[in-house]
Amino acid sequence: MDGHHVAPVAAYREQTVEIALGPKGAFENGNIGTLTRHVPTGQVVNALPPRVRNGKPLKAPRTPHVVELLQKALEWQALLESGAVANQATIARQEGITRARVTQVMGMLRLAPEIQQHILSMPNVARRPAITERALRSITQLDSSAEQKAKFQELVKQLV
Repeated sequence: MDGHHVAPVAAYREQTVEIALGPKGAFENGNIGTLTRHVPTGQVVNALPPRVRNGKPLKAPRTPHVVELLQKALEWQALLESGAVANQATIARQEGITRARVTQVMGMLRLAPEIQQHILSMPNVARRPAITERALRSITQLDSSAEQKAKFQELVKQLV
């Protein structure tokens, strides 16, 4: 090596952001400044303040709890089938929850595959999602997947 360090070409890019300097209306008067920063290629400079409602910042979108629970149930099922854990009581001890709660969460696996796919594909939301694990419990008690799908469609229609 010749002792010179060469930075990767695509690691950073330059972004220029125009900002208004001064009170409201200053932008129209030509009072403009520029801010130039070098940032990683995947990052965007945001010159706007965070969105606020009623004096509080808006919540960031997150994965709905019902999606996390179904993912957890699928994970637990895989652990049980592989023999990595002996039973649901072991899962309850490891998770620090009751055996009854493990049974409730695992009950989501009785949902028809199409319903499970619908739940797993739910987008991240900033507010509480309308479909909850509790609302799905009665559907898990139905034997036929056709009945489950019909009941699930009723639930979804009520939410719209």
